[in-house]
Amino acid sequence: MPLHPQLQTLRDQRARSGAAPLYSLSVGEARAADLAAIRAAAGSPRALHEVTDLRIAGPGGELAVRVYRPSPGRPLPALLYYFGGGWTLGGIDTADGLCRDLAAEAGCLVVTVGYRLAPEHPFPAAVHDCHAALRWVAGHAEELGADPARLAVGGDSAGGNLAAAVTLLARADGDLALAGQLLVYPNTDQLADDASMRDNTDPWQFNHHSVAWYRRHYLTTPGDAEHPLASPLRAADLGGLPPALVVTAEYDPLRDQGEAYAARLAAAGVPVELTRYPGMAHGFFTMTGTVDAARAAGHQAARFLRDRFTPS
Repeated sequence: MPLHPQLQTLRDQRARSGAAPLYSLSVGEARAADLAAIRAAAGSPRALHEVTDLRIAGPGGELAVRVYRPSPGRPLPALLYYFGGGWTLGGIDTADGLCRDLAAEAGCLVVTVGYRLAPEHPFPAAVHDCHAALRWVAGHAEELGADPARLAVGGDSAGGNLAAAVTLLARADGDLALAGQLLVYPNTDQLADDASMRDNTDPWQFNHHSVAWYRRHYLTTPGDAEHPLASPLRAADLGGLPPALVVTAEYDPLRDQGEAYAARLAAAGVPVELTRYPGMAHGFFTMTGTVDAARAAGHQAARFLRDRFTPS
C-alpha cells in the first residue's frame, strides 16, 4: 500500500520545512534534532507508579539506567529496553514515552540503558554495556523488585540489534534463560544489500544513506560488519534463543533483514511472531502521539510480553 496518510503528512512537513537529513549533520546536531523529533511525535508521557534514575557499574565506567515501575507489586517481570538511534544518536530520554507505555500495558518493570554511543565508543562497547545491564538487573532483582526468572530484552532499530546481540551473549552465559525478545525493525546485517535497502531512497525518510552513516560511526574495521554481535543474522547458529516478536515496516531499508532474521530464528526452532506494518516507515514505533499504527504496535508488543511473562 502507499505510505500511510499519517506518515505522508509528517514526511511532507519535513520536506516543506527544508530540514536537513540527520546524516548530513554533525553528530551533535543530529543528536539534538533526533531528540526533538521523537519528543514532538511521542505525545504526553504516561504517569506511572514510580520512575527512578540510577547509576550502575558498566564495563567502561558508570552507566545510567532508568527503571519504570507501573505498580507497587513485587516481584514484577522486567524488560531491558535498548533505545534506537543507530548506535550514535538517542538516549534514555528518547525512549521515555514508549518505555512508560510498555511498562503500563505489559505490567512489567522496564529498565532502559544509557549505553555508550559511537563514534566516541564504537562497536562493541554498546553491546557489552547492554549485556552488563542485563546481568546487573538479574543480580539485583530482589532490591529492584524484579523476578529474575521473567526477564526479557527488546529495542527498536539499533536497539533491536543490541537486544538480538545480547541474546547471543546470554545464551553463551548459560545461566540466564530469557523469557523473550522484542525486536522492532532491527538492524541484523551490516552488509545487507537487499530489495528494501535498495528501494528506500526518499531523502525525507530514513533511507540507505542513513544506514550507511550510522554504520560508519559504529564500525571501525571491515571485519566488524561480519561479527555476529554486530550482524546477528550472520551468527552460525540461532538455536536456543528466546521466543521473539519481530516488527517491521513496509517502507524501511531494514525491512528485509529483519524479516530474514525472523525466518532464521524460526528455522532454528525459536518461536517467532513476525508482523510487517503496511504503509509504515522506519521510526513509526515511537510516534505514539501521532500515528495510530504506533499505538497498535505498542499494544502488540505489550501482549507479547504479557504472554511471555505469564507462567505456563
